[in-house]
Amino acid sequence: MSHQHVEALDVEAIRADFPILEREFDGSPLVYFDNAATTQTPEPVVEAMSDYYRETNANVHRGIHHLSQEASIAYEEAHDRVAEFVGASGGREELVFTKNTTESENLVAHAWGLRELGPGDEVVLTEMEHHASLVTWQQVAERTGADVTYIEVDETGRLDMDHARECITDDTAMVSVVHVSNTLGTINPVDELADIAHEHGAYVFVDGAQAVPTMPVDVEAIDADFYAFSGHKMAGPTGIGCLYGKGHLLDEMEPYLYGGGMIRKVTFEESTWGEVPWKFEPGTPPIAEAVGLHAAVDYLEGIGMERVFEHEKELGAAAYEALEKEGDVEIYGPEPGPDRGGLVSFNLDGVHAHDLASITNDRAVAIRAGDHCTQPLHDKLGVAASARASFYVYNTVDEIDALLDALEDARQLFA
Repeated sequence: MSHQHVEALDVEAIRADFPILEREFDGSPLVYFDNAATTQTPEPVVEAMSDYYRETNANVHRGIHHLSQEASIAYEEAHDRVAEFVGASGGREELVFTKNTTESENLVAHAWGLRELGPGDEVVLTEMEHHASLVTWQQVAERTGADVTYIEVDETGRLDMDHARECITDDTAMVSVVHVSNTLGTINPVDELADIAHEHGAYVFVDGAQAVPTMPVDVEAIDADFYAFSGHKMAGPTGIGCLYGKGHLLDEMEPYLYGGGMIRKVTFEESTWGEVPWKFEPGTPPIAEAVGLHAAVDYLEGIGMERVFEHEKELGAAAYEALEKEGDVEIYGPEPGPDRGGLVSFNLDGVHAHDLASITNDRAVAIRAGDHCTQPLHDKLGVAASARASFYVYNTVDEIDALLDALEDARQLFA
């Protein structure tokens, strides 16, 4: 990518919105490379949530009083704003708030899967699925008698699309696929997978936890039946996630959780359910978090998602190329290109990923080490764990040098 794009992204101005980046540990400035796990939260989001608690705090959809009305409006508008952000033209009627991507996955697997799946049905996953998808569908398949099959990952870290066409058949009921791999960085052709699924009468669920924060996403262009993502990975608060579903599917689905706020009428004998999305949001919902997520979407759109994407891809490519030059580093996933996002998983010869993360931490470089909730993928790669550096709007190419310095420390220690 050309450097003028990066200059157009004023990283220093962006960094000023994230006071946590000013922290130092033993004299070393924080280098935060664990963004695929959780991004940092900018001041406008913190302020929006603080203002809500200072001025509007009340429960929604229950009170006649002013505060409850204001809170209800803010909560409803957050649904509409986030729906618009991912291209869902149905607004709040297609956008359910959950705790996180994992709960969104569970909602569909239980509310749809437990009722619709049975012996002879197939759920098709990929070998690079996060446990949020893999474990959930595995368990629901076990309960319903459905079979689970996996689209293979080839030696370049991409999905084998010929194998995908073999896996997805007329017996397939659901294809659940990660949009961007949180381990390999691979950007999957989810629109193509949706087309194949629909040709066979199957639905497609897209895990967008690593996509919505980092790139422009249009759920309708993808033709996803369901699409899930999390607030805390997109400059928003923890405790709130999103499930997009096509309106007619959400209408037809029964609730997954029950209680107050999601009902229309309750008698001692039976209950009926409220409208979408409320029928999937029982109890007191994440109101302040919804306000924060609304602010996060405004913040990211203010930067521009194309620019976020280009910046991340440049950092990912710079890190990949720098690590590749080291000679004793194994990198996982595709080479830098149009189908690779802004994270790099790797191992340093002779050093366990957990030891490496501890050594980078001594230089205040925060990376992730472990299986990244993709144990079966790591089994396929033949490693128990990997180190992962993942980038966001406030990271710089210069910070990658601190990671390389930490690798040198590790070599000296383990020489």
